[in-house]
Amino acid sequence: MVTDRRSPSGGLEGSRCSGCSVTVYPADEACPRCGGPAEPAGLSGRGTLWTWTVQRYAPKSPPYRVPAGGFAPFALGYVELAEGVRVAAVLEVDDLDDIRIGMPLTVTGGRGVPRARALDPGEEGS
Repeated sequence: MVTDRRSPSGGLEGSRCSGCSVTVYPADEACPRCGGPAEPAGLSGRGTLWTWTVQRYAPKSPPYRVPAGGFAPFALGYVELAEGVRVAAVLEVDDLDDIRIGMPLTVTGGRGVPRARALDPGEEGS
């Protein structure tokens, strides 16, 4: 099973089926659609917010651990990448009222849940 969710360049690592060409995240060795073999595929990490919600209550423990400063509400959303893959991510925003469906975001992987942040106006065209 594939466990690293980052590509060598630091982006998201998904996989693409060699049979039906479906792309998924996180990477897997088998295609969820046809069961055929899948190969690693680096994903752009750029996309738009497809849908979102706000977690206003602390999750149950374990595995959740209350941070030193206490629980603070946070947003979770699905970001639709250019490759057509929707990635669940914590939305790192300064103000929950600024979140809008369709807003351009960049998603990064790593340990735990992927994180998404809004693109700066200068980043949108690059």
